[in-house]
Amino acid sequence: MLKKLKDRFILSAMSALGIVMLTLVVGINAINYSATVNRQDEMLAGIMEYEQMKDSRPSGDPPMISDMPWADGPEADFTTRFFIVHCSVEGQIQDVFHEHVSSVDQNVIRQEVKKILSGNRERGYWNDYRYMVKKEESGYAVVFLNVYREQRFIKSLFWISVVTAMISLNIVFGLTVFFSGRAIRPYLKNIERQKQFITDAGHELKTPITSISTSADILAMELEGNEWVENIRKQAARMTRLVSDLVALSRLDEEMPFPRKTEFSVSDAVWETAEAFASLARAGGKSYTQYIEENLTLTGDRAAIQRLLSILLDNAIRYSAEKGEISLEVCRRHRRICMEVSNTCEPLDIPDLNRLFDRFYRPDESRSSSVGGTGIGLSMAKAITETHGGKIMVENSDRKKIVFKVIL
Repeated sequence: MLKKLKDRFILSAMSALGIVMLTLVVGINAINYSATVNRQDEMLAGIMEYEQMKDSRPSGDPPMISDMPWADGPEADFTTRFFIVHCSVEGQIQDVFHEHVSSVDQNVIRQEVKKILSGNRERGYWNDYRYMVKKEESGYAVVFLNVYREQRFIKSLFWISVVTAMISLNIVFGLTVFFSGRAIRPYLKNIERQKQFITDAGHELKTPITSISTSADILAMELEGNEWVENIRKQAARMTRLVSDLVALSRLDEEMPFPRKTEFSVSDAVWETAEAFASLARAGGKSYTQYIEENLTLTGDRAAIQRLLSILLDNAIRYSAEKGEISLEVCRRHRRICMEVSNTCEPLDIPDLNRLFDRFYRPDESRSSSVGGTGIGLSMAKAITETHGGKIMVENSDRKKIVFKVIL
């Protein structure tokens, strides 16, 4: 239980940090990508404007790229690399303006421009270039801007942020594992005090309960049939079971409640346990059926598994309907041992059936008081199951039958 608590603490902390880091990495890269693309599109639109200004000015007096508002500083005339392809309305390439690039394979460019125009794409990426299509009176103009540096920066930022996030997660994971023991130490102390209190109280209560039971037995012999004496005996017996169950449940909360686990025959253990309950069910006028597969073995605590099955069968007999049906099935499914105990019952009005495993939870107080019980049986069943590395589930699909499933 304590190890699970520590693992859950670490998992919660790392999950929260992982979500934050993922949000940061995705957010930073998405914002950077969006800003970079917008800046490139502004430059493409500016290049279009620049070419129109250049064509409208007298010969010999071309505008400077560095004078344009979108230019990247005074060196823009030498760092801005682009070329422009002019096409007719039918998509036929008329000329390629490539004064600002060192080498362009015009055959490759012509083929790419045809693909762009046939796909009705207005902007996008091609190799190390971002392009934009603008409709003119005589046809189309396709501007290609070299964005190699920007693309390299986007990739570098992405990998730097991912690596930084992974390193940070590993560092925080190590620190979380180191400090998790200190974080849950107050809780562990509280649990230890509770377990010690239950153990001490259990030992202290045994003496007066034994005295009460003995006195009640003597009174029963002298006052045979006295209802008050019988009530004292019943309540004393119930108190004895409750104290015993609380001490046992406290032991199950320990990290190693069963230090000596051995391999034993589950089939034989189930047969021994079920035999008494089969007679008890039939004596109460209830139908009882069972199927126990042979040669099933398990490494664990034999007595604890038998107590687990006793709790489920006792629960089925106590809470089954009058002349109800009780069934037990123990078999191997997918290399796991599966135990199913089911019984017919009155319709249960419980939104969450898992609450049945809570300590002292009773869905029907009047019904529970009439059948007895301590209210912690199913919580003990869950603790025993989890201590053996298994899980326990409850189903009430048709509301007329309740099924407890244990998988080990």
